[in-house]
Amino acid sequence: MLPPIPRPQDYGVSPDRGFLPSVLPLQCLPHPVYDRWERIMNNFQSLLLSKRLRTVIDKLPIIPAVHLESEPEWRRAYCILTFFANGYIWGGEKPSERLPPSITYPLLQICEHLELPPVPTYASVCLWNFKPIFLSDDLILDNLSALHTFTGSLDEQWFYLVSVAIEAKAGPCIPLMLDAIQAARDNDLDTVTTCLQLFAQTLDELGTLLLRMYESCDPHVFYHRIRPFLAGSKNMKDAGLPRGVFYDDGTKNASWRQYGGGSNAQSSLIQFFDIVLGIEHRPTGTKMDDTTSESEAEPGAAPKPRHSFIHDMRQYMPGPHRRFLQAVEGVANIREFVQDNHSRRDLTVAYDACLAMLRSLRDKHIQMVSRYIIVKSRESRSMSRTRQGSSQEPATRRGQGIASIQYHRPEPDTQRKKKMRGTGGTALIPFLKQARDETGEPAIDEWARKLLMGGRRTEADLEIATESRINAAQLDSDEPHIVGLAGSWNMEDNAGGLCSY
Repeated sequence: MLPPIPRPQDYGVSPDRGFLPSVLPLQCLPHPVYDRWERIMNNFQSLLLSKRLRTVIDKLPIIPAVHLESEPEWRRAYCILTFFANGYIWGGEKPSERLPPSITYPLLQICEHLELPPVPTYASVCLWNFKPIFLSDDLILDNLSALHTFTGSLDEQWFYLVSVAIEAKAGPCIPLMLDAIQAARDNDLDTVTTCLQLFAQTLDELGTLLLRMYESCDPHVFYHRIRPFLAGSKNMKDAGLPRGVFYDDGTKNASWRQYGGGSNAQSSLIQFFDIVLGIEHRPTGTKMDDTTSESEAEPGAAPKPRHSFIHDMRQYMPGPHRRFLQAVEGVANIREFVQDNHSRRDLTVAYDACLAMLRSLRDKHIQMVSRYIIVKSRESRSMSRTRQGSSQEPATRRGQGIASIQYHRPEPDTQRKKKMRGTGGTALIPFLKQARDETGEPAIDEWARKLLMGGRRTEADLEIATESRINAAQLDSDEPHIVGLAGSWNMEDNAGGLCSY
């Protein structure tokens, strides 16, 4: 017997807004005991700029989560405390290796309830961190405002809100594609075809919406001002967190922990798209025909990872959303249905169009990553080398942005041996390009499959190739860019930022 089609509302997913909450995020916790949290949040940017945030938080009493009642209250408390946490860690001259009990104790309680890690995630900076300007209007980009930011800049707001607008725009696609799954069970070819046609149209519109990022988020501001505050504590030895962060909850059970930073790869929406279309992602560098099983592996050799970076991001999603994706995986049948009915031309064209539009969305993101991260990283490193070559500049420089961190550049020979490490250890451009090309692998039509699996070079490919040549000529060609959950990080850069889709 086939498992039932999951109902979105059973997993906290809105049929209209998707993974955005059906009830708008709270702008203030109602219980007066949390007034101190709200007052700090109301003065958050000024406390960060004047480097008083740690002092203020250190004086806070421990306020437990016992007075939180509704789900919107739990979500707002999570947003507040995760902003406090990263502001506390990265808001001084040096990163703090310890979070005090006034943050840790209630945060761990809240995370247990929401099934989330105690760090800023896509949920805290995007899904639960917005408000409409006019309540009666739709949740479109021009009618959205962010509740909280680290820097207070329009650029940071815009960076979050583009993702919120994408989530809202694509929300109706969730019940649409669940209807397509049911129609495939009923062998209703016309309904499946119509659903796929509408889905492809929405994916095309999402690509246009993503490009609006350029309107109000400047690459320089993003790279040097926003990204530092979105960094995680995993693989951050060179940034000053060799053991991660000590979550001091005031008990003997306090421990060191390491987490990745915020990432749009933590969006359940894009993973939903992959699941319903039957797209599979492999660990970076693994080819489609590389299917060696554990029994075939050489004796003593470690087994190959079963899941990709994208799949690992589910641990940073709210628990109900994570379970929803698992439930959809158990019923997804669109790819097999289209393959079984490949003679139906309009059906195969509609399915391949969905793959093409999703691949195009990922291609636009690769180009965006090049401009916001790769280019700015090269400029930053080139400037650093120029300063080090000047007799007026010391060999030590401070990280740029509000979260000023002091870095020491290693000797050249040492640096060549030690490649840049990211918070998650995933190669940036290879990861994104592989995810993009994997999107075209399920294509039904042979010509479409060749086209979608890297048979042609896009504008993003050409832009990345140009940057690679520049890096090889100006910098150390044997130092590949590495990205993790919070973007690329090396000893010279203030890292952070969202790795996105």
